This record gives sequence, C-alpha cells and structure tokens, in this order.
Amino acid sequence: MQEKYIDETKQGEAFAIAEKDGNSKKLFLESYGCQMNFSDSEIVASILNEQGYNTTLKVEEADLILLNTCSIREKAEQTVRMRLSQFKNLKKEKPNMTVGVLGCMAERLKTKFLEEEQLVDLVVGPDAYRDLPNLLKETEDGRDAINVILSKEETYADINPVRLGGNGVTAYVTITRGCDNMCTFCVVPFTRGRERSRDPHSILEECKGLWENGYKEITLLGQNVDSYLWYGGGPKKDFIKASEMQKATAVNFAQLLDLVAKAVPQMRIRFSTSNPQDMSLDVFRMMAKHDNICKYVHLPVQSGSNNMLEAMNRQHTREEYLDLIKKAKEIVPEVAFSQDMIVGFCNETEEDHQDTLSLMREVEYDYGYMFAYSERPGTPAHKKMEDNIPADIKQRRLAEVIALQGELSRKRMKSYVGRVHQILIEGTSKKNENQWKGRNSQNAVCVFDKLEGQKIGDIVDVFVFDNTQGTLLGETVK
Repeated sequence: MQEKYIDETKQGEAFAIAEKDGNSKKLFLESYGCQMNFSDSEIVASILNEQGYNTTLKVEEADLILLNTCSIREKAEQTVRMRLSQFKNLKKEKPNMTVGVLGCMAERLKTKFLEEEQLVDLVVGPDAYRDLPNLLKETEDGRDAINVILSKEETYADINPVRLGGNGVTAYVTITRGCDNMCTFCVVPFTRGRERSRDPHSILEECKGLWENGYKEITLLGQNVDSYLWYGGGPKKDFIKASEMQKATAVNFAQLLDLVAKAVPQMRIRFSTSNPQDMSLDVFRMMAKHDNICKYVHLPVQSGSNNMLEAMNRQHTREEYLDLIKKAKEIVPEVAFSQDMIVGFCNETEEDHQDTLSLMREVEYDYGYMFAYSERPGTPAHKKMEDNIPADIKQRRLAEVIALQGELSRKRMKSYVGRVHQILIEGTSKKNENQWKGRNSQNAVCVFDKLEGQKIGDIVDVFVFDNTQGTLLGETVK
C-alpha cells in the first residue's frame, strides 16, 4: 500500500515551466515528500522567475540547483543526501553553480549540510522562501547563506504560484501552514512551525484564477485543514486574544469550504489532510450541501488503540473517532474515508494491534497509507520513548494491516460496481493508451475506453461494470 502522504512515483521529480523572456539563468528544482512540498516548489519557482531564473530539466545546464526536501521518513533523507553527493561532483566542473536545500530537512539539518558535510551553499526553511533573492546574493559573494527562521505570519498569500508539472486539470491550493498538534512521532511542528491560516480572499482569488485557466479540480491543502481559522492574521493559538469584532467575523474551515464552493461552482473541490480532533460535522454538512465538494475525506487515525493514541498525543480517542465517522456517514451516506496507520509504535502490544485491525473493519476504509514506526530525531517520541518493538514484529503487524486493507479496498471498490459515476478525465491510463483514467467523487480511480471527442479535463458519466482491488473498470454512458 501507499506510504504516508507521499506519492512514490513523484519523488525527486524535476519540473520545467514556460520560459520567461529576458531570463538568462537556469534553475533545476527537484521535489521530495508530501503534497505541501510540491506546492511550495511552485511558490519558489514563482519567486525565482521574477529574479531572472527559468526552470530546466537538464541539471548540467543549471546555474542554481534546489532540492525541496522532506524529513518525515528516514528513507527520504537518505535519498536527498545521495542526490547532493552527486551534485558535489558536478560542482567541481561548474564552480559557479549554487546548490541549495529547501524545506523540512533544511530546517532540521542546517549546520550539518553547511559546515560538517559541506554539501550545499544555501539552506532555506519553509517560511523563508521570500528571502531567496537576498540569500542568493550572499552566495554570489562567496558566502554560505542560511535562513531557517520559522514564521508565525508567513502564508505566501500574495504570491501566485507557478503551476509546475501536473496535468493542467488538477491543482493544489495551500490554505494553512505549520501544525500545532505535537503528535509525539511527528517532526512537522519543528520543521514547519506554528499553525497559521491564509486570508480567505486570496484563496478565493487563486481558485477563480485556476478555473479561468482551465483547471477543473482543486485540493485545499494544509498539514491540518480542519483547524483553518482566519481572523485577520497570526497564529491560531493567539485567537483567544482576538478582538470581539475579529471573533465575530472569523472564518473557519467549513465556512471557507462554503465560500470556495460558491466562488467556483463548476470546480471539483477536495481537501487534505484532516485531523479527527479538529474535524467538525459542519464540514460534512457543507459536503452534503454542495455537489462540487467531493465525497471523500482522508482522516488519519494512526492506531485503533486508546493506549497508543494517548502515547502518540493524538488528542482523540478510538470512541470519538468512530463516533465522528458514524455521524459523517449519516450526513453524507456516500462518503468515503482513507487512513494513515502506524504499526509498532513504542510499547505497542498485541492487543493494541488487534484494536487497530478491529477499528479498520468497523470503518471500512477505501484505502490507506500504512507503515511501520521509525523514530525521527528531534521528536518527543525520540527523546522520551524507547523504540522497543522488534523489526520482525513490526513487519508482521504491518503485513496484517496491509492485507486487511486489501480486503476492505476490494469490498469498497465492489460497492461502486453497477452504478454510474461522474469521472474527471485526468490523463491516459498507464497500462493502456486507448483508455482514460480519472477519479470519482470518492477518489476511486477509474479506467475506461477513450471515445472520439473526449479530452483531458472533461467530466463524463461512466458506468462501472467491474473492479480490481484499486481500480474501477467502466465504459462511457452514451
């Protein structure tokens, strides 16, 4: 099954966009990790486009190489280190080339990169991309440059991201940055800072601009979209200090969804990622109210055991999570859920593991992102808990979780058979160039034969006649 948040087919993907006349320098930009990183790369490209840089897919012709990095898993960090050592050799041939690390690893390993390993010239954290022009001037003068200061204000609301790669049909719109949740296993609050929300007006303008440019689906993106709260700026934790007027006019996530759905009524709307303790039933009421809000929620649970949820500082119980799912299905009967699951967390017993399996059966997830726990340096779990579950037990439990999710996925896919679904054509099927691929409202992938007159970006009625574990098989309704 898939890894948490991370599309393995896109790791290390380099992007090129249309060249801007008059730009003479070349930027090679590679992205690793989650959707937030890929979205951030679009902001970086936009900032540097104004500084004379056009993107390139050929690393050897680059004046500036930037790797936008991820700290969520050890594997991602190892991949980036290997990539940097390759660039080190290239730099010997082109001494004027600048190599930089952006994103979460930049924040976490700043001094290592610059001083100990001397792999890079430039280290820029997720909140400092605006400072790139100044930092690049520093490197031109032969100095290493670093800015990993985490902001309580920065949302890049006024920067119109350049759309990198993609299919021209689906796009991400970042609505929050940072996270306040402090799950004990997670490095995000330390690499991306405190949670803050973006001005809803700028979000609506970006969504309208995407619709005008031919996009048909947007995903509202944040580490924790459900805790979106705009009251004029500043961190969410300071909302208690807001004025009465600010509190009265504040916009929460359900209200933002309503605004976006009305602003672009033909646009499909998704959102990711949700957190159970912040998810309100009003979000599901908006889903029921607007046809253009997709009936799908990625709702990470991490474990079905209350002992583990407490150890992970998840701020919700098993019972609260299941109650939320039950009420959501009453409001939106056709809603689909996917999960994140960690197995083998510190002190996890066999009973805890069985609790996870029983929760999965009760929810009946469409699919999941599942992995064995590996401790990340700097997290509370790394500092205070022992990673004491043997690797073979972790792997056995993970295999059981994956096998169960396979059963549930097949069952859920089967429930879509024999019905007509609206499918947004996103591209050609990888396995058959005579077929389209797209997704239904519940995020299930569907493939069907191409018909004359159909094109990428069309929403078509498709009758689903069969399924595999992960794909619906259909035909266009004529």
